[in-house]
Amino acid sequence: MNIVSQIIVGFIAFIHLYILWLEMFAWTTRARKVFKTIPADQFEKTKVMAANQGLYNGFLAAGLIWSLFISDVNWSSNVALFFLGCVLVAGLYGTFTVSKRIFYVQSVPAILGILSLLNY
Repeated sequence: MNIVSQIIVGFIAFIHLYILWLEMFAWTTRARKVFKTIPADQFEKTKVMAANQGLYNGFLAAGLIWSLFISDVNWSSNVALFFLGCVLVAGLYGTFTVSKRIFYVQSVPAILGILSLLNY
């Protein structure tokens, strides 16, 4: 995996670790400032659901971080491509069901990562 791909993959992993933190540990505090379209009275009611979503974001981050530690270039790229594909699908689903903003936060970085790996 080339250095540009590694930087993009690392950045996307960081984004998903941040989302994990928001959804699992800061849902009723900091997340209120980030997810402004959700009514304030819904945060406490959806705390468990948000934590579940955060866990899935953690799995995405873990897979991307794992790909950075694989020494075999082809294997590393393939693992990164798989998890970037998962991020892309999750981002597209969120774009169509929740907010168009998700496209720019999740899907665009995933697309850039995929393109950087395919052009290697």
